[in-house]
Amino acid sequence: MAPPFTFVVEHLDPELGPWSALEYRTIAQESTAAGCDFVLSSVPQSLLQSQELQAVGANARSDSVELYFADRKDKICLLDPAAKQELEPADGERFDIFLFGGILGDDPPRDRTSELRKKGFNGRRLGPVQMTTDTAVRVTRIVVLNKTKLENIPYVDFPELKLDEHESTEMPFRYVVDKHGRPIMPDGMVDLIKKDADKGFDQLDFMDETEGMNGLAVNESR
Repeated sequence: MAPPFTFVVEHLDPELGPWSALEYRTIAQESTAAGCDFVLSSVPQSLLQSQELQAVGANARSDSVELYFADRKDKICLLDPAAKQELEPADGERFDIFLFGGILGDDPPRDRTSELRKKGFNGRRLGPVQMTTDTAVRVTRIVVLNKTKLENIPYVDFPELKLDEHESTEMPFRYVVDKHGRPIMPDGMVDLIKKDADKGFDQLDFMDETEGMNGLAVNESR
């Protein structure tokens, strides 16, 4: 039985950074758990056999999405921040393949999706706030597989990470939250943020919403 949906990330960088590796691994794990496929396309040949990529667990390919799915272009939906129409549950009946341009979560946004937009795919938007790549795939899956409207998904915007009782840092993205109200992030991401922020603190945790949302932005380098 064919999987209900395929999520494709067109890898737009010559390397695989630690941020992307964690996000891709999370997408692969969650897609498998949901009975869906995850394809990483346009991967440079130099990366295909790397240990870093193999650890991700995705179906990695060197060909681009328009070649891989050449006969199904009308079934491909590009998740595009510039699209005029929002993604909705009914799109799960129209499309089988959902395409994402990695990396979505740049701050400030660099419109990396423009490279795919030029290829003429049908586009849908996930709302006005930037998301990380794994969040964008998670939201899309919730909408088309669980038939949940975008506005009914629980989010937190720009969550703040507490480094210690005096220092904090803000993530400039929208995240889906878990049942405890905490942003869902890949395993290991908090440690990577801590390292990337170059802070020498032993404790790092999410602030409660009552503690405020006025931290310093992380300088994300992927």
